[in-house]
Amino acid sequence: MTTISKSIQGGEFLIRETDAQNVFIPEQFTEEQKMMAQACQDFIDSEITPNIEEIDSMKNPDLVPSIFKKAGELGLLGVAVPEEYGGLGMSFNTSMLIADIIGAAGSFSTTYGAHTGIGTLPILYYGTEEQKQKYLPKLATGEWAACYCLTEPDAGSDANSGKTKATLSPDGKHYLINGQKMWISNAGFADLFIVFAKIEDDKNLTAFIVEKTFGGITMNEEERKMGIKGSSTRQVFFNDCPVPLENMLSERQNGFKIAVNILNIGRVKLGAGVLGGVRTVTSHAIKYSSERKQFGVSINSFGAVKRMLAEMAIRSYVSESLCYRAGQDIEDRMNALAAEGMSDADAKLKALEQFAIEAAIAKVHGSEVLDFVVDQGVQVYGGMGYSAEAPMERAYRDARIARIYEGTNEINRMLMVGMLLKRAMKGEINLFEPAMAVANELTAVPSFETVDTSELFAAEKDVLKKLKKVFLMVGGKAAMALQDRIEDEQEVMMNLADVMIEIYAAESAILRTEKLVSIKGEEACKHQIAMSQVYLFEAVDKINAAAKEAIASFTKGDEQKVMLMGLKRYTKMDLINTKELRRQIADYMIDQGKYPF
Repeated sequence: MTTISKSIQGGEFLIRETDAQNVFIPEQFTEEQKMMAQACQDFIDSEITPNIEEIDSMKNPDLVPSIFKKAGELGLLGVAVPEEYGGLGMSFNTSMLIADIIGAAGSFSTTYGAHTGIGTLPILYYGTEEQKQKYLPKLATGEWAACYCLTEPDAGSDANSGKTKATLSPDGKHYLINGQKMWISNAGFADLFIVFAKIEDDKNLTAFIVEKTFGGITMNEEERKMGIKGSSTRQVFFNDCPVPLENMLSERQNGFKIAVNILNIGRVKLGAGVLGGVRTVTSHAIKYSSERKQFGVSINSFGAVKRMLAEMAIRSYVSESLCYRAGQDIEDRMNALAAEGMSDADAKLKALEQFAIEAAIAKVHGSEVLDFVVDQGVQVYGGMGYSAEAPMERAYRDARIARIYEGTNEINRMLMVGMLLKRAMKGEINLFEPAMAVANELTAVPSFETVDTSELFAAEKDVLKKLKKVFLMVGGKAAMALQDRIEDEQEVMMNLADVMIEIYAAESAILRTEKLVSIKGEEACKHQIAMSQVYLFEAVDKINAAAKEAIASFTKGDEQKVMLMGLKRYTKMDLINTKELRRQIADYMIDQGKYPF
């Protein structure tokens, strides 16, 4: 088994090379995992797709709860719950796969994610043995539905500023909870609420497991939303809601830590949770472009349409690559920590905490790819894309929430850079030494060594190595120049995040394709090679633009000139014929009639 000292740690992709054979790729899923994914797809085909209009209308309040219970009967709600608590006890990356497939279920994907993630996992990871025995079997089988009550009218991203209070009852047997929560998914039919409140004048939140039958819970009507209309979203009011002392979750004032760690899981799962949607929308666009005729030919014979289809596929492929790479790294770390004697729950939490940077990247990249894909899907459909009679209108509306929940993308961008810098300051990741080496390299005589490009992706890996130097150059100088003020320079933080995201995304695609070639051969993977090359080519320009903006904001004079020269040196990439590569990708998909990767 890989030891902790040798295995890659969160954020280390910026300073370490990764062997393609050490990454997990979706093509490696076992037959058992594929069967589970197919069962999930069959469930969507039989329960969701035929009822999609009725689900979104919410005219039948019993429909979604009944579909939810069927998902429980199939085991889909208990994928990540251990067998001793009524679940299937499957691996972390398997739960990522199911989140991926269920992503094509529209509003129901939110219902599913809120229950299996933020509704169930706090008890699994932080509950006492008695709490697990009492609640997890009900949640794993769908007998009970769960929701998560954190957000308040004045406490969104700043969750710890919540005003909901918990006070000890006069008889000392209960906490009485009073307060208001909003944007609570599944609230309309939930049996169990994970509620965050402050006890007396505590600085930090405490978490509680609240059963609906405890009383003192009222709700507003269902929120009228732009998208995910078929998911229940309500404001919840607690009015002297009595919660037994034994229903405190974890320790007093540990609620904020629970919220942060559970959101790490939610972020990486959201990255996977958009994938089913992007593949479905891309397949719809391919099919429609074949059927739609203009000027006597199918519109997919036009270069402009081929470009759109290819870009949809490229970004989908890349997001898949980085999500499952991150998912397996998290799982490997869970296993390694458990092997060293850490409890199962603690190992999972520690692994997720260590890969919080990659989780944030997965969330941001995935949600933005989803937005791009649905936008291009509407465009391919043209006027029909704007019609509620076609599938794109709903997909377009449903997608928009993904950039907001589990922390807005802006918050996630700042979190990933802030976490990296804090770890570097603590000595947990050796970031400053490589950054100093790059700074010294800027004033040294440039090396004119040529790269042997006889091996597949040798040139691309050399480009990636230099792109990592861009981050070290700009990030290192920003940390020195801005010091404690860096977190207040949010624009710079977001510039650095964009560099990080594109490096991780481009590298993940290249590693996935390299490993796939080792299994199937180069000819069988020519389209995946093309997708990886086009994405990297585009990433170089994005990185250049983000880094240049950051450099301009905190440097001047000769220092700025030296950094700009370094940026030019590190963002060099030979021209490739992206038009031809995109056409090859599009033609293959058109021939297959769907997203085929």
